[in-house]
Amino acid sequence: MTERHEIPARKGLALSVAKGKTIKIINTHGTQVVDTWAFVRDDLAEFMSMEHSRAGMNRLTPKLGDMLLTNHREPILKVVEDTSGGVHDTFIAACDIHRYRGLGCAGYHDNCQDNLWEGMAAAGFQAPETPSPLNVFMNIPWDLEGRIDWKPPVSTPGSYLALEAQRDLVIAFSACPQDIVPINGAARTPVEAHVEIV
Repeated sequence: MTERHEIPARKGLALSVAKGKTIKIINTHGTQVVDTWAFVRDDLAEFMSMEHSRAGMNRLTPKLGDMLLTNHREPILKVVEDTSGGVHDTFIAACDIHRYRGLGCAGYHDNCQDNLWEGMAAAGFQAPETPSPLNVFMNIPWDLEGRIDWKPPVSTPGSYLALEAQRDLVIAFSACPQDIVPINGAARTPVEAHVEIV
């Protein structure tokens, strides 16, 4: 049986997922970045860590068969399928109100950090902190001098990243509300994404 959920534009969602289930993150329109976090369900202080995952994978971006690790260096998610072009980011922190102030926003701006906390609360959990997310579909190219750029996703409508849960976990998503730099497409218009639990 497949559960399908919408990650509303500019908002968050958290779901409890059993070990062995597959989590399919779908770029419905092909342009939307989805910040993704995973927490061990019976100990939320253990969570998916990009720093530990990069060391375990020996690469900067996860590929088919790679294992994403927790801050205790234990497997939490495995990449089992990717039809999106394979471009994801493991370096950029979740956007927050401070990021948008730095980009010139005077008032409140929706942001991924708040989406994480609100999505977790709606599911009955409290995030212990805001770990650095796996930025699914986010295109942050780098050069040999260490400079980065902010580019639209290379994914196409309906393409997806599928991850297999290695633990009973809580997985959280944010349909990133970034509308100042073009990471959510050249039109800079955040839209909804979807997730399926199989």
